[in-house]
Amino acid sequence: MAVDTQHKYKLKKEDTVQIIAGKDKGKRGRILKILRVSDRVVVEGVNIVKKAKKRRNQQDRGGIVEVEAALHSSNVMIICKKCGPTRIGYKLEGDAKIRICRKCGEAL
Repeated sequence: MAVDTQHKYKLKKEDTVQIIAGKDKGKRGRILKILRVSDRVVVEGVNIVKKAKKRRNQQDRGGIVEVEAALHSSNVMIICKKCGPTRIGYKLEGDAKIRICRKCGEAL
């Protein structure tokens, strides 16, 4: 089965998002990483899991560490500075397409 990795994402790295489903519902954070193939995002300080890490050298500490795990992109909503969690729309300004808030129309 071929996976289409070229489809457009409305979310971008460094966007502030709110979690709308799951164990961390209501929490907010910045997007650290976007995994396009699996349609997931890693959000700072959210979906913390414990992971066993192997010691790589003398200075490195092995053991159990807490890291952020990926969430499905459908479980996050972008935050508008004016009106809170919202969907993303687009508006053409000259040659550029800018992202706007669907509620108030302000640029994201």
